[in-house]
Amino acid sequence: MKKELTRNQLQEKSLFAIYAILTYADMNEEVDVKSLVSGLTEENYEDSDPYIKAIIINVIKHMGEIIPVYNKNMRKWTFDRLNRVEQAILLLSYCQYFYVDKDVDKGVVIDVAVKLAKTYLDATDYKFVNAILDKVLTRESA
Repeated sequence: MKKELTRNQLQEKSLFAIYAILTYADMNEEVDVKSLVSGLTEENYEDSDPYIKAIIINVIKHMGEIIPVYNKNMRKWTFDRLNRVEQAILLLSYCQYFYVDKDVDKGVVIDVAVKLAKTYLDATDYKFVNAILDKVLTRESA
């Protein structure tokens, strides 16, 4: 019997997938979405949770549109200068808010991102994640 993952577990697995996507992009390699999802979920792609698939597909499809939005909202900094985990958290948050779960509250998305930042980034990096998401995650900019 398949064990259902919590939303937090799905978000964490999605973060790992986005990190892999960014790594592939840096190496100019194609991403095999089905293998990536199957490897993370330890299930066939078809049986994997729709949330993870939607996040991954939207990151790949919209990354070229999302990164300039972040760049426009950063002073003296650019998306490509952020470490890959930070980039992955920002892409996950943007895709969840604008493409996957359009009814989710901005505060919920930011809380998840801050939690991930506190877990996987340096001690105070969550403050940057919080501030940039507060600027970028506005329904008006969609």
